[in-house]
Formats: sequence, C-alpha cells, structure tokens
Amino acid sequence: MTDASNHPTEAEDADDSAALTDGIHVVVDALRTHGVENIYGVVGIPITDLARLAQKSGIRFIGFRHESDAGHAAAAAGFLTQRPGICLTVSAPGFLNGLVALANATTNCFPMVQISGSSERHLVDLQRGDYEEMDQLAAARQFCKAAYRVSRAEDIGRGLARAMRTAISGRPGGVYLDIPAAVLGEVLDAEKAAATVWPLVDPAPRQIPEATAVDRAIDLLATAERPLVVLGKGAAYAQADDAIRDFIETTGVPYVPMSMAKGLLPDDHPQSAATARSLALKRADVVMLVGARLNWLLGHGDAPQWSPDAKFIQVDIEAAEMDSNQPIAAPLVGDIGSVMDALVERSKPGQITVADQWRQELAGKSQQNVARMAKTLEAAKTAHPMKFLGALQAIRDVLAENPEAYIVNEGANALDKARNTIGMQVPRHRLDSGTWGVMGIGMGYAIAAAVETGKPVIAVEGDSAFGFSGIELETICRYNLPIVTVVLNNSGVYRGDEASTTSDPAPTLLKARHDLMIQAFGGKGYQATTPAEVETMLREALASGKPALIDAVIDPSDGTESGNIAHLNPKGISVS
Repeated sequence: MTDASNHPTEAEDADDSAALTDGIHVVVDALRTHGVENIYGVVGIPITDLARLAQKSGIRFIGFRHESDAGHAAAAAGFLTQRPGICLTVSAPGFLNGLVALANATTNCFPMVQISGSSERHLVDLQRGDYEEMDQLAAARQFCKAAYRVSRAEDIGRGLARAMRTAISGRPGGVYLDIPAAVLGEVLDAEKAAATVWPLVDPAPRQIPEATAVDRAIDLLATAERPLVVLGKGAAYAQADDAIRDFIETTGVPYVPMSMAKGLLPDDHPQSAATARSLALKRADVVMLVGARLNWLLGHGDAPQWSPDAKFIQVDIEAAEMDSNQPIAAPLVGDIGSVMDALVERSKPGQITVADQWRQELAGKSQQNVARMAKTLEAAKTAHPMKFLGALQAIRDVLAENPEAYIVNEGANALDKARNTIGMQVPRHRLDSGTWGVMGIGMGYAIAAAVETGKPVIAVEGDSAFGFSGIELETICRYNLPIVTVVLNNSGVYRGDEASTTSDPAPTLLKARHDLMIQAFGGKGYQATTPAEVETMLREALASGKPALIDAVIDPSDGTESGNIAHLNPKGISVS
C-alpha cells in the first residue's frame, strides 16, 4: 500500500526496518545465545557500537585502558568459570595488544575468545594501505589454539559457535575470531539471520579413560615405596575437587600442589608435602601428575631435581602431552574428573598404601623447614625497614579472616615469597603468573575475579610487575570493584639504584607513591611502613568493599634478583 505520491507508508517503512538486522546485532545475539554475561575490552573503530549494543542487551561490558589487560581478564574469567572469557578489541595495534593475553591463555590452558574488528579485506590483501591494515588472521594463528575469520554476516553465528567450542573442548585454550568492519555493518534479513545462530550442545563432553589404563596406574602406585601426587592448575580448573580429595585421602598418598592448585585441599592438610617439596620431588619413585605438566616449573622431570629412576603417571586430556619430557609409564588420557572418579572406583580398599617410613621422612623434613621458616618470619615482624615477609605475614593473617577473598599475585620476590607464606584454604582462589611467568596479569586477573565472582580480591603486586597494568586502577575505580591492591614497594626492579653502572639511574623505579595514584581516580590510598600498618589498613580496606591500594614500603635491599629463578639468568661476563 502506498500514498498518493507512490511512496511507502510509515507503517510499511516500520515493517521493512523490523525485518532487517546487521552483523553487529547478529554478534550480540550469538553471544547471548552462548550465555555470555561479561565482555572485557577496549572500544574503538570498528567495534564501538558492538560494545554499546552488548551493554543494551544486558551483557556487561568492562571497558579497560589497555587491550592486554582486558585479554588477561578474559583469560582469568575462563579459568574461573570453565566458559570461554570474551575479549573485544579494535583492529591492528589493539588486536596485537590483546594477542599477548591470548597467547598466554593458550599456554596456561584457559578458555578464551578474542574477537577483533579488522580492516577491509580487498584493501588489506592487496596491501593498499588501509586504516590499521594488517592480516590479523595470519598473525594470530601461531599464538593460539585456533583462528577463524568471518567473511559474511550470515556466517557470524557459525564462526562464534566454532570459536566457543574450540576454546573449551579438549585442552582449553585461546581462540581468535576476526570480523571485518564490512561484515559488522552488513545488513541482512532478520529472520534468516536468526536461523544462523544456535546454542552449543555439550561443548566439553566427558572423556572417559580406558579401564586398562586406569588399572595400570593403580598397579604402579600399589607397588610404589615413595608415591607422590602433583596437583597442577589443570586440576583446579577441572572443578573435580571432591574426586581429587577422595582419591588422595583414601589412598593416603602425599601430594604437592602447584601454586594455582593451592586450596584444592587446604594447605595445612596432613598429607600436604608442600613444606618438604624439594625432598618429595627428589625422593619419589612413582609420581602421579594431575593437571600438571613436566615443563620448566617442574624441572622437566630431570635429575637432580627428580630421582632418575622415578616413574610417572600423567592425567591429561591431551594425549600429545604424554612423553613430552620424560617417559610416561602410565598415561591416563581423559578429563580429570572422569579419570579421578575411575581411579577411586577401580582401586580396591587398601590396594594403594603408603609406608610409614616415607610419611615420616617427609614429616621430619617438613618440621625442619617449618621451624626454620618460623624463625625467619618472626625476625621479619619487627625488621625495619619492612621486609617482604613482614608485609606478607600481615596479608596472610587478614586473609585467614576472609577466606572468601581471592588472591592475585605477581612479581619476582613478591610472587615467590607470597606463594610460600600465604596458605590457601579454598580452591581456585589464587591466580598468579602461571606457566609463562609473565608479568602484567595482575590488574586484569583481579578485575575478572571481582566481576565474575562478586567476591573481594587482594592483588599482591611487586612494584615492577604492578607497573605493567597499574593504569587499570582507573578501571577498578570506575566500576567500583572490591579490589585491594597491595604494592610491595622496594623502589626497584631487582637490586635498585646501587646496581647502576653509569650516572643514569639503574633500570629500576623511583620511590613511587602508588597510594597517590589510586586517589587520583577516586579510590582510597594508604602508605604502610610496618607489618602492623599493613594489617590494619588491609582489614579496613576489605571491610569497605571499595577500591583501595596499600603502598607497602619495603627495604630496597630485601629479596634477590629474579627471585627463585635467578639460575635462569645467563652466566656470562659480569657487568658489575
């Protein structure tokens, strides 16, 4: 029906408009279909309207100051929820910034999808010099689990479904999804577009281990004189807490948790050999790795850190991981929950036992180490200037009163000393630098923990590590998140200004006032010079539920260069 001038009526215009949609709407519809609740990113060309529409649709968009921080947040969200965390970036430089976090997520086996806008394909492929021209798909492929590009709006649903399933299935990891600006703006029929979006069915199915493989592992443990279980962050990610605890407690096998597996069983559990870790690794004759890999963090399984005669059982969903460093005598391929259930079901009562001599050997060493550490901690309580261990004891004591709080931890000495000082009682409440040992994860991980859980977060940061993502204090304050950042401020990267070889300052830090930094963004700033002040201030900050930062002034001479991994520094001619 038309009016006298042969133009469509207003009603017909409305009908036509309602029947159309565009790529931006299809992306948001697909994200909602997959149950995405939060997106982490930085807006700009060509994805600003995508972020706005996501917000309007009920998805929370957390806008960051730098894409790598947003990517780290998405990765941490994946670890905490077992659902792919979503990072949204602009093209070229923004994409590259996010790629750092995507690669780190893949290395750590965290499910994450980075969605980036990109420039016009017909210009990029002929290298005609388009705005932010880059072949992002080619760049991403070598750094993540998989990379896909959507070239038509009708394929957006398919592309996002593939990305989400790939990120979470099997061994989790990072996936890149490239959506050119032209695809985001492409207009298409709304009814047909709706048919291109579908929910995933069973994206991470259980993978049941072979019964013969389970029996082989049980037999090997049954013959062990000095068995040991090593729990990795994969065990924490699996959320198979009951099955893991059941197996460890019914067999009596001692265990050592890697840092992000702390809390799967309380750190003060009687079977924990964490305080006798070096002896446990060196003397164990049969070792079961649960969600842990024999990479550099475990000395590749080599002597002298391990017994040259040790036999390994490995629980991993990725068959190709087996034999990557040492022969695996009993590979258990499957998801951790299914494997641990099978081990409990198929082992007979009393089949796996632990000799009293092995228990006593570990307990004796543990008592020695705990006593030695107690003396060191006691001395640190009154040391002036304040030592790392003095501040960390204060944090430990406040955390014991607030076990629901999450700990994010990065740095050199700040990381190593916190891991040994602050015990965990709850699983998945400790997030740190992980497999790569990368600095800069701190504020992103802290923001994700607060957003995804609604719980308070304590970010324990070395002053150097904090510098990588410290600008996200503004993000924390903007969203009024319950995050307390404690900067262990020893005024330097490693040794400080005394290491300088010229009249210029050493490649280190000045005596920065990080507490003033958060005040500029509306948060509460504190400066502490004693452990008692750290304790009082942290207790007050946590109780407020508001953004806060404690600048804990540490003795510049405390700690060691590179922390516990100083041996990785090349031994050339000294520059001192």
